[in-house]
Amino acid sequence: MDFKVRDVSLAERGSGLVKWARDHMPVLAEIRKRFKKERPLEGITIGACLHVTKETAVLVETLLDGGARVALCASNPLSTQDEVAAYLASIGVNVYAWKGMDFEGYYEAIGRVLSKSPDITIDDGADLVSTIHKLAYGEKSKEVEVVKRILGAAPSLKVIGGTEETTTGVTRLRALAREGKLLYPIIAVNDAYTKFLFDNRYGTGQSTIDGILRATNVLLAGKVVVVAGYGWCGKGVAMRARGMGARVVVTEVDPVKALEAVMDGFTVMPMSEASKIGDIFITVTGDINVVRGEHMLKMKDGAILANSGHFNVEISLEDLEAITSEKREIRPYVTEHVLVNGKRLYLLAEGRLVNLVAAEGHPSEVMDMSFANQALSVEYLVRRGRELTPRVYPVPREIDEEVARLKLKSMGIEIDSLTEEQKAYLESWKAGT
Repeated sequence: MDFKVRDVSLAERGSGLVKWARDHMPVLAEIRKRFKKERPLEGITIGACLHVTKETAVLVETLLDGGARVALCASNPLSTQDEVAAYLASIGVNVYAWKGMDFEGYYEAIGRVLSKSPDITIDDGADLVSTIHKLAYGEKSKEVEVVKRILGAAPSLKVIGGTEETTTGVTRLRALAREGKLLYPIIAVNDAYTKFLFDNRYGTGQSTIDGILRATNVLLAGKVVVVAGYGWCGKGVAMRARGMGARVVVTEVDPVKALEAVMDGFTVMPMSEASKIGDIFITVTGDINVVRGEHMLKMKDGAILANSGHFNVEISLEDLEAITSEKREIRPYVTEHVLVNGKRLYLLAEGRLVNLVAAEGHPSEVMDMSFANQALSVEYLVRRGRELTPRVYPVPREIDEEVARLKLKSMGIEIDSLTEEQKAYLESWKAGT
């Protein structure tokens, strides 16, 4: 069996973790039941680049029961749950992931997934898809060289379609599409209502605070927490920080989102001002160098820096290193940086996703909806992907609504339906004052 994990003997413990997730993911359970019977993915190879967590394992099991073969690599070098990777290897998944991957190992794993010639890609951050495109367009980069060592040559492209889980990944894919370079259709799972309204807001909000508290065990009540970015993820983080008694400051570049934060009751100011008063800084923007050296030098002694955006680029690590006189790890996932001005800053999780590195990521119940969208979007692409032109598509409305219906059903909640009279009224232009 072809796999590479830290320790396959961890499989039994991983099995228990996956069972816990499975028991808390009723929507995927319903989809899995149907997939087992209908086998809609029979003969399909899926290449997935995802956080290798217990929830991801439940998605993989669902795809396997649908008839697919799955090759899986990590979408972040530090987010893999080694027990889960071992469990997946034990049930026949081509999994290449372990916590603490270096650059070479990370891209070798992507190369191993591509060596299986996937029909469908599932991505979280677009590293898999961008690698396919770099190979196809003859781009030269360190990561391409690593992947080529595994493949021997550029793979023969036979991808029908793909899905993307995150805001960051969708942004990258839309850039590819704008340049006319996107090679196959991608469904933006991130943009489904049953994804971003719940995963981005409630999942990121809870799991980010969880990661910070597990790493530091600080008291949030009374602290000034600076949240950079007020998209759905930022909204969730700000809401949960305030709920635990923090005084929350929001920084933004979008005037509409900044106004929304003000109307939601948060203080809004530029990072240049927020840097002087914050105790904890959390970046959730999807952009680069949001917290820079000029901000760090203004910060209080003992300020904490955390990131919950997909890549480790939101806090400028280059700037931090340039103004650091000495550093040491003082707790797991906490690095103390003594700055040239004598102040100490504490960087969490090497600037990577604090919720997945220092904690376990989103709760299973919220990933249930996100991964239900993934499973149903993959099924849709197998049926319809060859008819679609290469661009970024929304999740079909019927899938979004089906996920919501299944989730409500699992919670024992019923809702009303429109009467024929109400439908006719909504479809007519004649009724007025």
